[in-house]
Amino acid sequence: MRQLFVMLAAVVLCSGAAAQAYQPGFAPATLKGPASGPANEVLVLGSRHLSSLPASFDPASLRPLEDRLAGWKPHAIAIEALSGPQCEFLRRYPVRYRDTIGTYCPDTAPAQAATGLDVATATAQWEALLAAWPAHPTASQRRRLATLFMAGGEPASAVVQWLRLPQAERRAGDGLDPALATQLDTLLNQRNERILIAARLAARLGHEQVYPMDDHTADRAIGDRKAWADAVMTAWNNPATDQRAKADAALDARLGAPDGVLAMYRADNAPGQAALIFRSDFGAALEEPSAKRIGRQYVGYWETRNLRMAANIRDVLAERPGMRLLVIVGASHKAYLEAYLHQMHDVRVIDAAPLLR
Repeated sequence: MRQLFVMLAAVVLCSGAAAQAYQPGFAPATLKGPASGPANEVLVLGSRHLSSLPASFDPASLRPLEDRLAGWKPHAIAIEALSGPQCEFLRRYPVRYRDTIGTYCPDTAPAQAATGLDVATATAQWEALLAAWPAHPTASQRRRLATLFMAGGEPASAVVQWLRLPQAERRAGDGLDPALATQLDTLLNQRNERILIAARLAARLGHEQVYPMDDHTADRAIGDRKAWADAVMTAWNNPATDQRAKADAALDARLGAPDGVLAMYRADNAPGQAALIFRSDFGAALEEPSAKRIGRQYVGYWETRNLRMAANIRDVLAERPGMRLLVIVGASHKAYLEAYLHQMHDVRVIDAAPLLR
């Protein structure tokens, strides 16, 4: 009997080892195409969230970064924001997504009151408008498109249209009421990378919109918030987190220097940054020992979110094969998006580091 038990245990151990060792034979990243024609190129720029920078941060110091990004000549720009349609989906499930809606979804009620259009109708109208967009649109057409973007829950794209208007034409009219015009003026200076980098660069390059690619459908209402906070904060309490905090503080201290902003972006997009972020955050969470394995739930959420973000990016590329797409995203997402996008047959991931030198 003892011998039989030992044999069974050996079989189980061998099976486990075999399962660990198994590697799928199909590797999409090795099967790139097409053999001819322009490739889809994606440059993922990892960014600190500009709203978290010290009050002394001057948005004008972003200009050297903008110049480098403009030199790459992207055909489109994707941003870490939720689309209007996704926010409409989330609003249908308020029990699960209440916190998400309040944090990530813009209030479209003022634009709906001005236009009489809900998100779905406004989205259909701006899509139709862009499908027949003239080479030289009038100021009236741009104001109308900005209004539809606002009603459709796409404020960053509305800002692109606002920036493309001459200063004197940034006014109410063509469905845009005075309250919405004032809101757009306020958005122009909002301290986030969606506006200060993406929207401004899109307008400079002659784009008509930016592409929201964030995803929060993996969010869930958390029952025991204290247990979650305790578990995740305990996981984050490690030497790698201390190293990141010290590095960020040093970069913050030199933001006022001529190359301060570029130094920050060089650090966030440096080759070793992904491993440091993993050790500090997601790798530490994998080993978090709570009975409910909260750390692993957190990592599951994070991977799901990034997979869906990568899918949204891939969807943008499918609209116009041969596109050069700039993705501006929080620095912790960068490595995950690059890794997932690299698996796609028709995507070439471009290193951001040489552009930032």
